[in-house]
Amino acid sequence: MKVILMEDVKALGKKGDIVKVSDGYARNMILPKKLGVEANAKNLNDLKLRNQHEEKVAQENLAKAKELAEEIGSKEVTVTLKTGEGGKTFGSVSTKEIAAAAKEQIDMELDKKKMQLPDGGLKTLGVHEVKIKFHPKVTGTLKVKVTEE
Repeated sequence: MKVILMEDVKALGKKGDIVKVSDGYARNMILPKKLGVEANAKNLNDLKLRNQHEEKVAQENLAKAKELAEEIGSKEVTVTLKTGEGGKTFGSVSTKEIAAAAKEQIDMELDKKKMQLPDGGLKTLGVHEVKIKFHPKVTGTLKVKVTEE
């Protein structure tokens, strides 16, 4: 019997896969536990429509991410850092501070977990480029200007 899996089943397949299993396994395990449905014409058509919808949503998300990355490429955020005698800095600028400054200065909500800083954060004064991952395929760059407090 051919079955369309509705959830991942260990050693059988992933969600959306069409697999051939014995009739007894399908009747006693897959169908009662709602792990899959029989691969008839209606269910195959539903699977095809669901896949098309998921693909369309993925394309829209990718387009939005590209647009956001392009928009953020032209923006700059200013963050202050405590300095001592001779321009020696104390501490570093974290992603949390950058996200807060972006919300305040350019009115954009950025996820601090998606920012990629050099090891230890930004520890020097000047302009730094911070990479932000908007999508697995799209990475944008935000200019962060670190100034004296």
